[in-house]
Amino acid sequence: MKTLILYATKYGAAREIAQRIAKHIDGAKICDLKNDALPPLEEYDCIILGSSLYAGSIRKEAKTFIAGNISILKDKKVGLFLSGMAPESGEQKVFESFPPELVNIAKVKNLLGGIFDPEKANGLERFIMKLVNKSGGYVNTINDEKIAKFAEAMKS
Repeated sequence: MKTLILYATKYGAAREIAQRIAKHIDGAKICDLKNDALPPLEEYDCIILGSSLYAGSIRKEAKTFIAGNISILKDKKVGLFLSGMAPESGEQKVFESFPPELVNIAKVKNLLGGIFDPEKANGLERFIMKLVNKSGGYVNTINDEKIAKFAEAMKS
């Protein structure tokens, strides 16, 4: 089974998650939706799509990709992931952030954690994180156990 992992990221957490998923799936190809030329989707049996989540929405690059390829995606084994600092209850955001027709066919969908790096964040983002987490420091909530389960589910 040929697997393509696509991601859209603002600061790199979705890329980090995509790379960690790929470690569990032999031969998986990873592409950045903003910067990489996409291979022909028809060549892949499985497509994993991930995006960072900001203000309750996925990245513009992910939205554009989905809008232009929904008919192809409907014929593939699809997995969806989000990176973000949402609490455990944030998993519901997966369902709210992607189009329902894609969510309904996805084999796996999950929030896999996120990274907040104050050195990469703007002033408003640092302020919000300080309010939410009572800390403005570096936070990494990427969950390797969830990533492994996500990848295993996509392989089966």
